[in-house]
Amino acid sequence: MAVYTIGEVEEITGVKANNLRYWETVIPGLAPKKDLGGHRAYSQRNVDIILRMKYLISQKKYTIEGARERILEDTQAASNGTEVLQVIYDIRSDLTDAFLTIRKYRPKKEQTDEQT
Repeated sequence: MAVYTIGEVEEITGVKANNLRYWETVIPGLAPKKDLGGHRAYSQRNVDIILRMKYLISQKKYTIEGARERILEDTQAASNGTEVLQVIYDIRSDLTDAFLTIRKYRPKKEQTDEQT
């Protein structure tokens, strides 16, 4: 199972670290584990919740409280299709890992501009 640092989650989702830490306090189920040093270790499920929260706030114009309630409703409704959801989470995890790998080896824009 993939585990991401707060910096990686910030890069994947485009949500600033201070917002991630705040959302942890208001969204049940968004509680990344912490290692012995106190650093957050986000699961793919955590990343999915963050992306959903971001979508609801930025695209659907929900308030934070409204988005929180919607996520809780979605979670309750999704409990019936657990097997299908697990397959989706596994695929998303693989895709996120691929994204980070590609991002790691892709030349930075500054480097490509200088070479042309």
